[in-house]
Amino acid sequence: MAKMEVKTSLLDDMIGVGDMVLLEPLNEDSFINNLKKRFDHNEVYTYIGSVVISINPYRSLPIYTPEKVEEYRNRNFYELSPHIFALSDEAYRSLRDQDKDQCILITGESGAGKTEASKLVMSYVAAVCGKGAEVNQVKEQLLQSNPVLEAFGNAKTVRNDNSSRFGKYMDIEFDFKGDPLGGVISNYLLEKSRVVKQPRGERNFHIFYQILSGASEEFLCKLKLERDFSRYNYLGLDSAKVNGVDDASNFRTVRNAMQIVGFMDHETQSVFEVVAAVLKLGNIEFKPESRANGLDESKIKDKNELKEICELTGIDQSVLERAFSFRTVEAKQEKVSTTLNVAQAYYARDALAKNLYSRLFSWLVTRINESIKAQTKVRKKVMGVLDIYGFEIFENADNSFEQFIINYCNEKLQQIFIELTLKEEQEEYIREGIEWTNIEYFNNAIICDLIENNQTGILAMLDEECLRPGTVTDDTFLEKLNQVCATHQHFESRMSKCSRFLNDTSLPHSCFRIQHYAGKVMYQVEGFVDKNNDLLYRDLSQAMWKANHSLIKALFPEGNPAKINLKRPPTAGSQFKASVATLMKNLQTKNPNYIRCIKPNDKKAAHIFNDALVCHQIRYLGLLENVRVRRAGYAFRQAYEPCLERYKMLCKQTWPHWRGPARAGVEVLFDELGIPEEEFSFGRSKIFIRNPRTLFKLEDLRKQRLEDLATLIEKIYRGWKCRTRFLLMKKSQIVIASWVRRHAQQKRYQKIKSSAIVVQSYIRGWKARKLLRELKHLKRCNEAATIIAAYWHGTQVRREYRKYFRANAGRKIYEFTLQRLMQKYFLEMKKKMPSLSPIDKNWPARPYLFLDSTHKELKRIFHLWRCKKYRDQFTDQQKLIYEEKLEASELFKDKKALYPASVGQPFQGAYLEISENPKYKKLKDAVDEKIIIAEVVNKINRANGKATSRIFLLTKNNVLLADQKNGTIKSEVPLGDVTKVSMSSQNDGFFAVHLKEGSEAATKGDFLLSSDHLIEMATKLYRTTLSQTKQKLNIEISDEFLVQFKQDKVCVKFIQGSQKNGNIPTCKRKNNRLLEVAVP
Repeated sequence: MAKMEVKTSLLDDMIGVGDMVLLEPLNEDSFINNLKKRFDHNEVYTYIGSVVISINPYRSLPIYTPEKVEEYRNRNFYELSPHIFALSDEAYRSLRDQDKDQCILITGESGAGKTEASKLVMSYVAAVCGKGAEVNQVKEQLLQSNPVLEAFGNAKTVRNDNSSRFGKYMDIEFDFKGDPLGGVISNYLLEKSRVVKQPRGERNFHIFYQILSGASEEFLCKLKLERDFSRYNYLGLDSAKVNGVDDASNFRTVRNAMQIVGFMDHETQSVFEVVAAVLKLGNIEFKPESRANGLDESKIKDKNELKEICELTGIDQSVLERAFSFRTVEAKQEKVSTTLNVAQAYYARDALAKNLYSRLFSWLVTRINESIKAQTKVRKKVMGVLDIYGFEIFENADNSFEQFIINYCNEKLQQIFIELTLKEEQEEYIREGIEWTNIEYFNNAIICDLIENNQTGILAMLDEECLRPGTVTDDTFLEKLNQVCATHQHFESRMSKCSRFLNDTSLPHSCFRIQHYAGKVMYQVEGFVDKNNDLLYRDLSQAMWKANHSLIKALFPEGNPAKINLKRPPTAGSQFKASVATLMKNLQTKNPNYIRCIKPNDKKAAHIFNDALVCHQIRYLGLLENVRVRRAGYAFRQAYEPCLERYKMLCKQTWPHWRGPARAGVEVLFDELGIPEEEFSFGRSKIFIRNPRTLFKLEDLRKQRLEDLATLIEKIYRGWKCRTRFLLMKKSQIVIASWVRRHAQQKRYQKIKSSAIVVQSYIRGWKARKLLRELKHLKRCNEAATIIAAYWHGTQVRREYRKYFRANAGRKIYEFTLQRLMQKYFLEMKKKMPSLSPIDKNWPARPYLFLDSTHKELKRIFHLWRCKKYRDQFTDQQKLIYEEKLEASELFKDKKALYPASVGQPFQGAYLEISENPKYKKLKDAVDEKIIIAEVVNKINRANGKATSRIFLLTKNNVLLADQKNGTIKSEVPLGDVTKVSMSSQNDGFFAVHLKEGSEAATKGDFLLSSDHLIEMATKLYRTTLSQTKQKLNIEISDEFLVQFKQDKVCVKFIQGSQKNGNIPTCKRKNNRLLEVAVP
């Protein structure tokens, strides 16, 4: 704690200056020297206020460990050395604590490290947010979406070995606690032209090389592929291998990530089949042929490749072959079919490959969104992370339509940076009435207007040229640009009306040049029209729709003949323009956080810092202007109400409640704290603090004051607690004292009582003896009188008895008759007794009504007696068998449909002769206990529902699963770790053995098994568990129950249905959470 108190600024113990706002003197050279000095000492992050500058080190640094995550967690932004974790933590806490939606804009050139920066942001947020099974699953799915999208959307370029060839914007959604609920990914303009052609020194998309390098021979055979890269025309061979990149390992990572994200096995297979089809499309070659009418047409040279593609995609070979040779044009009610020459056929082939791959990529993004989207409909907080292609400038006029679109997007990002950072900074000070030095800055809105203006913009001119009837070429498009944009100060062309470029030999006639914010870029106009049109012949769309491959059919809905749309599809440029506009609108609704990425050199090498290259990036990123704005203004601003609420405990006058206006309270607070007037200013609605040191000082004072308040509360609580304890002890002392006094009085009373009893006993003895003598005398007198009276009474009674003899004779006769009837009843029952068989239900009829209860009781006693006689004949082995049958009846009768069939089957236990079979010698030696049951069962694989044979052994203490082939023990579970057995109520042999959570046996999850002797196995397992653990094993009978597999819970559901395999139940995986068992 003391160490933290000493650290008062991010400048302490730092290399150079951590925040450029505090750099002295401030100029371009000192700015670059400070970055270089920090870069040489592995300090790759630097601040400009709240903006993070990130320099790509081109190597791994030990600054992203879990310890670093904890170090930056819940810390003040300026408290520790600059780091991307600090900005991530600031954004996450603002979202969680202040309900402000955030966006993190990561910008910079290609190769500057934007993709890695976005990964670091996501990994940090995943590490610091909540924990729990569901939360961890959401975080894992969000993180694992990156390898999938990188494999299909990234490629090696001359500037970057893992360059994003698409734009990605991910909205991560959180609940009110800050736990992730899900996410939504948006992709922007995949560079699909890379599928069919790559510049020298670059590769196609990673997934092609990963499949050929990492897939097994069997899998490649299914995809009809060969491992040799040179077999495929779409793969450039000069850069097929990249140093430091293991394509085979990355392929395994991608497949695992797809499984985690939620792709089903058949979906993964379909995706790779489409990728294989795209790869093989490049091997289709055409030859020219002349028709009788003089027209040229094309034919496929080798139809073997076409045949394999059709087998992969389920398309009729003749349909696809015709689509490559003919083109059908529809206009109103007319259809015109024309042949394609060789050049047009190659164009159609490449267009199909590009569209197939591009639509597959869009489907992947949609499918990932389905898996990672938030399931709940509660109000969500959103953090957006933008990772989009960086500014690109190729040499020798190699910049084409793709680079034009990429640079347009970066212009828009720079514009939003200008609007939300530089421009709003000045406007806010003016709005608040704060005096400061005005800073001039370059506003690139004029460049954006040159490109996107609806009437005179380059994109509008390109769309107009593509839609114009007549002959349309790239040259006509350039001529139109020369007419419309000739006078624009940021547009340059040799053929324009502007005479200053007529003799510019550095600008070819087929090119035009735009002065972007990042510098001048020369674009080769060739291919602009075709790439903007991005046409796919309707014949090919219809051929794809006719495929038996469900994924391919879904990718081409416009191929459905019933839904033919003659309207021309939107151009690539207009689609991208609309997407960028939507992105900009989305970003403007969130609180921005900036990471400005800089690459130190063009060699992708560590420890090299190119001053000129870094200087160029600093200029077009406008970093110096940003520093000047921050230095001329204030580093921190906050509304008066939250500021007073946060720091009011620092002043006695404002604590605990301030009754006046919030501004007056802040003025009193700052005056009390003695902060210099030059360090802050009062705006109309906000307080402005110039230096981060002042803000940090306030935070330290607040932290200390909170500790003091906590101490005060703790003191009051302890006083209350001590008083409560004292009163309790006082009450206890009174109770104890009363009990002691009571005990002393009781003891004294007992002593007095015993003395009185002794005295009384003597007196009573004397009186008793006196009374005894008197009574003895009286007794003798009474006895004599009694004898005399007895004789006299006897004589009198005998005289009277003679009168009443005949009156009592009826009762005597009645009792005698009943006695004779009872005697006759028992003698007849002796003759009519039924057999001694317990199942014989015969019993003599009741002879007299008054004997009804006696007759029933006698029947019950007789039945119990003969059952006992029958049981006495059993051996110990027979008794055990019948006890097990009785236990099975209690467990499964009228509950399990399989039970009636098991009643007549004896329980054998040992269905495998383990001791006599030499194959199981190893298993016999490993098991030293008595085996209660040994049988072959089927273990169900949760990944696909398929069964694997295993030997199931039950001993007195353990349950074992062993390999059927060699007897190797796969699993051993103590009976104490078995918590429950689940099964369905239907006529199947499936059952689940649930294991205790946290036990060693439960690391791989529960067992889902199938057996032909389910009733016997469950009964013996129940009796053995009861005998060993003295606890009843829970037998759950339900047609739907949960089974734990590793970290996931899977629902096993039993349904009725007829099966192709007859009466054999089958198990099938429906999704990540459901196994379905069909029972005939």
